[in-house]
Amino acid sequence: MIEAQIIPVRRCNLSCTYCNEFDSSSPPVPTEEILHRIDLLAALGTAVITISGGEPLLHPELDEIIRRIRGHGMLAGLITNGYLLTPERIERLNRAGLDHLQISVDNVLPDDVSKKSLKVVNKKLRSLAKYAEFDVNVNSVVGSSIRNSADALVISRRASDLGFSSTVGLIHNVSGRLEPLSEEQRSTYEQIQRLKTPFHTSALYNRFHENLARGLPNDWHCRAGSRYLYICEDGLVHYCSQQRGYPGIPLEKYTREHLKREYHTVKRCAPYCTISCVQRISMIDELREKPLEAITRFFPSKEHDDMPVAVRILTWLFLPTKQGGRRFFRSAALRLLGVR
Repeated sequence: MIEAQIIPVRRCNLSCTYCNEFDSSSPPVPTEEILHRIDLLAALGTAVITISGGEPLLHPELDEIIRRIRGHGMLAGLITNGYLLTPERIERLNRAGLDHLQISVDNVLPDDVSKKSLKVVNKKLRSLAKYAEFDVNVNSVVGSSIRNSADALVISRRASDLGFSSTVGLIHNVSGRLEPLSEEQRSTYEQIQRLKTPFHTSALYNRFHENLARGLPNDWHCRAGSRYLYICEDGLVHYCSQQRGYPGIPLEKYTREHLKREYHTVKRCAPYCTISCVQRISMIDELREKPLEAITRFFPSKEHDDMPVAVRILTWLFLPTKQGGRRFFRSAALRLLGVR
C-alpha cells in the first residue's frame, strides 16, 4: 500500500460552500485512537500518510500524530487552510518531522464561497517560506463555484515567487466527479499548466486533467481501496473523500486480502474522477506494469527538447527505437521500478 489519508478531526474553522468534508461541531478523535490507526496502517505496509480534515491543525495533539507516523518510517503530509499557522506553529511542525504541507488557496479576495484567499493567507505563506523545513505546495482550484477563475493563475505565480510548488485542482461534485469547465476556466487551467510544474504534475495533466478540463472521460483503473485508503474520523476505510461508504470496513478488520481484492475492483466513478491523489497513485502501477505504454500516455506528442530530463531518460530506455544496445539499461531500470 502506498498512501493513506487520515482524518483526526472533522471540524473546520471555515465553511467553504463547495466543500463537503467538514462540520462545525465534531470533537477531535482521541489521540490514542489515531495513533492506533497509524500503527495499523504501518502494519499494512503504508509508505505515506497524509493528515486532512476538516482542519487538522485543530487537533490538540497533531504534533504527536506526526511523530508517530515518522516513527514508523512513513512520510507525513498535512493538508491545511493555513489560518492557524504562525512562526511558532511552523517550528513545532519542523520538530515533529513533517515532510510535506499543502495549503489550499481558493481566491485572491475572500467571498461568500471561500475565505481561503491569498489576501488572508499571504502572511502565512511568507512565514512558511521563512521557517518551514518541509516541502510546501500551494493548491488552487478552478470550477463553477469559484467566481474568478483567473485567481488560480495569480495564486500559482505567487507560490512560484516564494519558491513553493503549486498544483491546481478541478472542482468536483459530491461524488468526486467532474463539474464541466467553461471556456474561460479551461483557458486559465491551461495557462497554469504551462508554468513550470513538477514531473508528476505534468504527467497528471497529460494523463487525466487535459481530458477532464474538456469534459471528456478517462480510461484508467482506479486503485483506491488498495494502493490508496481514506480513513474517516470513525476509523472506517473508504475509497476516497468523495466515495465515503465504500467499502466502509473498519480499519482494524482491513487486511491484505482486502487490498488485493480492491486492486482489481472497477469503480464506476473513475471516468470523470477529479481526485488527483488517487490518480497519481494509480499511475505508479501503470508505469510498473506497462512502462512503454504508460510513458506515451503521460507525455503524448511532446517535442523531445520540451520534455523534463527524467522523461527523456525514461523515453530513451523504453520507447521503440531503431538503435540497439539498451537492453541492459532497460533491464536495470525495470528492476529499480520493481517490475518483474
